[in-house]
Amino acid sequence: MDVEVVISSHEHTKYAEEVCQLIAESAKARGTGIAARKPEYIRAKMEAGNAVVALAEGKLVGFCYIEVWSHNRYVVNSGLVVHPDYRKSGLARQIKKMVFNLARDKYPEAKVFGITTSLAVMKINTELGYKPVTFSELTQDDAFWAGCKSCPNYDILTRNERRMCLCTAMLAPSKVEESQMAYPLSHLIVQKP
Repeated sequence: MDVEVVISSHEHTKYAEEVCQLIAESAKARGTGIAARKPEYIRAKMEAGNAVVALAEGKLVGFCYIEVWSHNRYVVNSGLVVHPDYRKSGLARQIKKMVFNLARDKYPEAKVFGITTSLAVMKINTELGYKPVTFSELTQDDAFWAGCKSCPNYDILTRNERRMCLCTAMLAPSKVEESQMAYPLSHLIVQKP
């Protein structure tokens, strides 16, 4: 598998519609939400260098982006998606690791978080040093939680006043916090393809 995984730039904006389609198809297949985004939104992430793109011979095969919340106190890795033909190849792990490092390099004081129903993503997050947490430990920005509206389980989230849903919330320390730990989490990262 010859796949190039890179931090996005303006040249990748031509893939924005494909990213949105891949996210929608993945969410439908899983029966749970990946926040639906418009191509303009994805293009802005790409142009700002706030995304990771995976390409195989010029074809989009994977994607993930970052967003900052609560005045740069939190950064989330969102929209992790891999084309069905490239799943179970280690590509999601490679994308997730790169976007995790991108988030921590750009926002070293921000805690990194994600919410997911995917066991595979939970395993990758654990390897990167994330820990399961309650939703109260995440950003409380309404705009973040509004992204969940496209999920079929949104009623569960709102019924529980954003305290819980079917997703698992996971949080990793900021790069600054990790540097101050006696035993930094980075030694836990399992090096897999």
